[in-house]
Amino acid sequence: MNGSGLYTLLGEIEHTLRYMAQTGCTGFDISADQMERLRGWGKGAPSETRETLSNVQKDLGVCRRCPLHRGRRHIVFGEGNPKARLVFVGEGPGFDEDQQGRPFVGAAGKLLTRIIEAMGLSREDVYICNIVKCRPPENRNPLPEEIAQCTPFLVRQLRAIQPAYICALGKVAAQFLSQSQRPISALRGRFFDYHGMSVMPTFHPAFLLRNPEKKREVWEDIQQVMRRLGLSVRGKKP
Repeated sequence: MNGSGLYTLLGEIEHTLRYMAQTGCTGFDISADQMERLRGWGKGAPSETRETLSNVQKDLGVCRRCPLHRGRRHIVFGEGNPKARLVFVGEGPGFDEDQQGRPFVGAAGKLLTRIIEAMGLSREDVYICNIVKCRPPENRNPLPEEIAQCTPFLVRQLRAIQPAYICALGKVAAQFLSQSQRPISALRGRFFDYHGMSVMPTFHPAFLLRNPEKKREVWEDIQQVMRRLGLSVRGKKP
């Protein structure tokens, strides 16, 4: 890793720790394998120690770091193009996602798929994941201590993919990636920088199912991303 890469990594670690402090978290779990990989970063580490999605998923393992594992059926790691220019980050899996082990496959997922297709893309062109990898009971928002255990893995996912743009879906993802505790209604519609990646917060598709009048605002947010990606904004609305 060169000097620039090391400074970026340190900035990501600082970002995560600051967010954890804001939400009242005091620490997170780290495995022996992760510690060994960290020791190699910044020291001319061989290629096999560089971050990949496979490494991240291996370190996540059969995760029992927080109580969410007790009620889950599947860990929902993420899926899509490992070199995607655009990543969608949600809050956590729902019932259908927990059953299938895939992100955004329920009713909200079908709406997200329509949004992606309206952009002129497919799910295979982007990467889709969540802040937490296990379903919170009754689809509630994840708790700070649950987020604390999962966000290091999200950071590593983003580092492995290195997208140009991230669409943060809902409050939890938007607040983490923007490092702000402002409501999603105040964060949406403008870009934030996350270590060289441009983040566009917008409403979660599940919120749109309950508040369809907000679809226009989401489409306006998505069109900003499309312009940055060089995609035509004349496409059909989702």
